[in-house]
Amino acid sequence: MIPVSDPPHVSSGPDTAVDENRLEELIIEAQTALPVELPALANRCASALGLDTASIYLVDLQQRLLIPLDEAVDPLLVDHSPAGWAYRTVSPRMAAADDGSIVWIPLVDGSERLGVLAARAASLDEVRMRRSRMLAHLFAMLITSKRAYSDWLAARTRASAMGLPAEMLRAFLPPHTVGSGRCVSTAVLEPAYDIAGDAFDHSVVKNVLHTMILDSMGHDLTAGLTTSVAMAAARNARRSGGGLVDVVDSVDQALAQWLPDQFCTGVLCRLDAETGVLRWVNCGHPPPLLIRSERVLARALDRPPQPPIGLVGPLAPTARQVHEATLEPGDCVLLYTDGVVEARDADGAEFGLDRFTDFIIRANAVRQRPAEVLRLLIHAILDYQGNQLRDDVTILLFEWRPQHQ
Repeated sequence: MIPVSDPPHVSSGPDTAVDENRLEELIIEAQTALPVELPALANRCASALGLDTASIYLVDLQQRLLIPLDEAVDPLLVDHSPAGWAYRTVSPRMAAADDGSIVWIPLVDGSERLGVLAARAASLDEVRMRRSRMLAHLFAMLITSKRAYSDWLAARTRASAMGLPAEMLRAFLPPHTVGSGRCVSTAVLEPAYDIAGDAFDHSVVKNVLHTMILDSMGHDLTAGLTTSVAMAAARNARRSGGGLVDVVDSVDQALAQWLPDQFCTGVLCRLDAETGVLRWVNCGHPPPLLIRSERVLARALDRPPQPPIGLVGPLAPTARQVHEATLEPGDCVLLYTDGVVEARDADGAEFGLDRFTDFIIRANAVRQRPAEVLRLLIHAILDYQGNQLRDDVTILLFEWRPQHQ
């Protein structure tokens, strides 16, 4: 393997010239290209940039495989391939190939990892490396814009049939990772193809990070419908400028009106990314965990419990209480559903809160990216339970890092 920092030197010359007119034509063509046409388009763009070929791989729902858009090519393992290394570390990886050199470049939309792009050339100098990165940026934007309406792209990233509740919930889910220069939020959930009552949401509005995790009663289509209605009501109130109490009240009213026999637990947070002030409401859910300086601050965010969302009649709360704390730079806040710590192995032993938090702390200590930490953690939970989850598992981790601004 050749380190990307030491590419073989090739002097730029006539062979690195770019046909700008041809490149402009291809970029215009890309706007209307069908997703299934992207593999051929990537090769034409590569040729215009002085490269031999370019291939696109998207990560599957469980982040175990990198699936090529070219249906004639085999998938690659995220955990055991140079392509996977580029995906996991969000860094280019270069290697020798039979016909020259190949560089694997991560495809990233903001903070969200989409997959990798493989650029091949007889040799890769600084000019071609820069053009390879430009090509990856272009196709990351194309994939992001086209996957919102492409069933083909959605199907390519699935390794199994999806249940109806999961299909409905996934239509509401945001990208797994969002963020800004001051904060990042990332989430995972399992079972990927049979999720029913769990969900997460996160959004950055100006300098405020909004996060939410929900867990509806049951594990069926009704549970999925409950969570979907709750997410829609929360977003509606949030996008109308409502505060935390307004958002929770909106969900309470929506469930009481449309699904009066259903309820869900949840935690809703707002982090001011300028000041580090965290405000949250906990509705019958496991309390958030605060990780600081590689340890969990015991009970730092524990507060008296409040009723779940959606209760009506005498069980309905009179008012929601908003809690507040001030984070320190580098602090991480962890939200999770009870399926995380209640996962059991073949002998009935629980995964447990200590094992859960220890995994996060150890991964942070070796400077793993938050999205990679959760990818590894959700796989560890699946492995612990023999890939047979008894309950939905959802984890959301957000970090305040103002020094990155």
